[in-house]
Amino acid sequence: MLARIDLLAHEISVPVVIRNASPARLYEDAVTREHAGIVSSGAIAICSGAKTGRSPNDKHVVRHPDSEQEVWWGPVNHPIDEHTFLLNRQRAIDYLNTRDQLYVCDGFAGWDPSSRLKIRVLCARAYHALFMQNMLIVPTPAELEHFGTPDYVIYNAGQFPANALTAQMNSSTSIDLSLERREQVILGSEYAGEMKKGVFTIMHWLLPARGILSMHCSANEGIARGGQAGDVSLFFGLSGTGKTTLSADPLRRLIGDDEHGWGDAGVFNIEGGCYAKCIHLSPNKEPEIHAAIRFGTVLENVVYDPVSRVVDFQSSAITENTRAAYPIECIPNARVPCVAGHPRHLIFLTCDASGVLPPVSRLSREQAMYHFLSGYTARVAGTEMGIVEPQVAFSACFSAAFLVRHPAVYARLLAEKIDRHQTQAWLVNTGWTGGAYGQGTRIELAVTRRIIDAIHSHALDTAPVVRDCVFGLHAVTSVPGVEQRVLLPQSAWPDEAAWERAARKLAAKFQENFKTYAQQAGPEVVAAGPQAAKTAC
Repeated sequence: MLARIDLLAHEISVPVVIRNASPARLYEDAVTREHAGIVSSGAIAICSGAKTGRSPNDKHVVRHPDSEQEVWWGPVNHPIDEHTFLLNRQRAIDYLNTRDQLYVCDGFAGWDPSSRLKIRVLCARAYHALFMQNMLIVPTPAELEHFGTPDYVIYNAGQFPANALTAQMNSSTSIDLSLERREQVILGSEYAGEMKKGVFTIMHWLLPARGILSMHCSANEGIARGGQAGDVSLFFGLSGTGKTTLSADPLRRLIGDDEHGWGDAGVFNIEGGCYAKCIHLSPNKEPEIHAAIRFGTVLENVVYDPVSRVVDFQSSAITENTRAAYPIECIPNARVPCVAGHPRHLIFLTCDASGVLPPVSRLSREQAMYHFLSGYTARVAGTEMGIVEPQVAFSACFSAAFLVRHPAVYARLLAEKIDRHQTQAWLVNTGWTGGAYGQGTRIELAVTRRIIDAIHSHALDTAPVVRDCVFGLHAVTSVPGVEQRVLLPQSAWPDEAAWERAARKLAAKFQENFKTYAQQAGPEVVAAGPQAAKTAC
């Protein structure tokens, strides 16, 4: 139990406060108080209510004199004034004070001790507490005893709506961040991912000021041989592009599946767990993730048989965005502590719904900067509210929804680190081939795995390439175990002229999107993207 005086510092006084409870205790409360179910694998399954994905249009950042000149204001960071934040904060506190029982989760963000934050989550749902205990780094008993004042506090009152009539509110959902107070307030959404991404957002603010690149990526490491450190790869990409799946490799050690920092000593995981999409999950295609779903794992919005308690991972009856949250130790070859050296490879994953990009391209430094700033993919169904099929999207640094500073800040840090550590970048398309979504087919996971294996074996370092006539990409034409026809999208389409028309249509969208960054990126980086030439290929 957490002493009441500690929560009085947060203006909260309730009869029962449960701090860093065991998973078994949280299971009991989730089942008896929140209608959760225990499934056949031992995981707990629960629904997040009306919100089954993030609500990016309801994300707000307090405009404050100390930070407003450095915040990237616009469609990602919607400004609110401090008065509105405090109104929402008080609304959350008032709601939490009406509960007969609250949960406190104290944990760390960042495996690098020099960059670590102490996070405190205050919530009314046992499932939210267990989720964050899985996603944060769990303190030892001694660390918990001396936890002290947290660096960052989340007031999760997601069961209670925001007042839509409050100034600067868009709806009854509001996800509010104060950089100066180091507090997040959640109203009107019980989707657990809002807490996780709130922590990531604050790290996106703090780490670059220390010369550390904060990254939306997964990371793994080759198994060390002969006393040598293993080679490190980073996998950038939005949800649904394969970050979690491809980094969970039985031949490599998992550093983390979603959020990392890259500093002077190398890379480190920000989180203590993984948050995997599990729609269409199977033990054959993703055995490590499937095996991780056991006692202690939180399954969010999945469908299961009420009698056998077997999960139907194929069902999207609730949402496409079904999720599993589990401690990283559930992956048998995880690298714990989750720190490693500097990366040898940067792999930019894109789910190209247009079906025009090659399955793998070797990027120059300038191309790496262009595609990092572009962050092209298709937003896949379920990850955000309202997305029901793939839509063309550009997400700066593959992380726009969570960036606080201008994308150029993160891009400059990436360029410096590529130069210093001679890191090779690759663009890997995990989307469609032979036609666009609805006409072509999704590139098989087995094909993508062979491509990633070839990158790690260095077989592609000097492999032959063909320069794409629209995007200027150097498409690799020889990958062990992959047909050459698959590697050249022009050849995979039944009509090469149709491919070119689709490619030029997508290229125009790249060009339009990049106008925002062209001046700060410089002419060499602009020239590394698709050009306006209209001559036939």
